[in-house]
Amino acid sequence: MTDHYTVFGNPIEHSKSPLIHSLFAEQTGQDMHYDKQLVALEGFEAALHAFIQQGGKGLNITVPFKEEAYRLADSLSKRARQAGAVNTYVVGVDGAIQGDNTDGIGMVRDISDNLGWPIAGKTVLLLGAGGAVRGVLGPLLAEKPARVFLANRTVEKAQNLAKAFSRQGDIEALGFDQLPHHALDLIINGTSASLGGDVPPIPKACIGANSYCYDMMYSAELTPFLQWAQQQGCTQVADGLGMLVEQAAEAFYLWRGVRPQTADVIKRLREI
Repeated sequence: MTDHYTVFGNPIEHSKSPLIHSLFAEQTGQDMHYDKQLVALEGFEAALHAFIQQGGKGLNITVPFKEEAYRLADSLSKRARQAGAVNTYVVGVDGAIQGDNTDGIGMVRDISDNLGWPIAGKTVLLLGAGGAVRGVLGPLLAEKPARVFLANRTVEKAQNLAKAFSRQGDIEALGFDQLPHHALDLIINGTSASLGGDVPPIPKACIGANSYCYDMMYSAELTPFLQWAQQQGCTQVADGLGMLVEQAAEAFYLWRGVRPQTADVIKRLREI
């Protein structure tokens, strides 16, 4: 019997998850079907119960339901508790729902394994203090960077987030105007500025020729942040498409117990 998986979101039409998981299933010989479902803004819980009653085995959750998914889970992984949000549900044979968050490990694997960029011992600048940043901070700090600067327009939000993760590593919250005026090793844009064609107002001096610049957003062309980074002399830039595929691979592993290869899937998505 074919196992059923889906992704809940609003909007959802743009989602690449069905294609990614169909490629994973084909690659690994798994008998499963994965689709996407547009869920009404007030209808997440009802849609979840209907999915489970119909025998669904697992699902992904995207904007704007990750925090509600966190609240409705029967149990939570350490990653989910750190993130305060859930993007993956695993449904047990008894219908119990385990919530997990694969975003952070997806980003770390893309940066470390796919791109080959070092994190351990490096100085990292993480831009933003919203849910996307909170979701990746735990796995990022687990890689033992020398220091993480957390910069946000509203400094208080960054301070609260830094305090929540202070036991896991050296992390300092700053406003954009408080950032050091020297080149940093790894700069990660976790803001939504790229969606509006904007660039976070960080000093040009933060970007050097040997810096690595990563945007958690992705697009067919370089994001505005990555274009700006190149203009400052940065030669190592990457968007978040690999993160998307890697977080999906982690979810697939949680569901199926087999870890798919991601390189060909990332290449396929780049060609679309």
